[in-house]
Amino acid sequence: MNDPLDKTDAEWRDELTPEQYEICRKCGTEPAFTGEYWDCHEVGLYRCICCGTPLFDSETKYESGTGWPSFWQPLDEEAVAYRDEDPLGLDRIEVCCANCGAHLGHVFEDGPEPTGLRFCINSTSLALDRK
Repeated sequence: MNDPLDKTDAEWRDELTPEQYEICRKCGTEPAFTGEYWDCHEVGLYRCICCGTPLFDSETKYESGTGWPSFWQPLDEEAVAYRDEDPLGLDRIEVCCANCGAHLGHVFEDGPEPTGLRFCINSTSLALDRK
């Protein structure tokens, strides 16, 4: 696999499924309660589907009731990047993979302690390494 930062749009299209491409490269969103991991309770490490970067640990996953996998913190703060996003006046912040720029989801300030954050992440943007 090439360095994710050097890939062209055509290379991403070839490597990802249409759904993965739409969500990860075009900032799409999967419908609530449909993704593979929204109700997953298995122990493991969640990685970026595009580049394999470790992003979230199952120990920080919780039931938010939103229909998407939710975490109260990333595995490493440097693994994720943030972009201000407010196209519809929703006052939300986009979460991306810091390595390859893949769109993961959004972060909100209505999560549980100890962080008070809810990383609302698309299942399609993740791959679970089960322990």
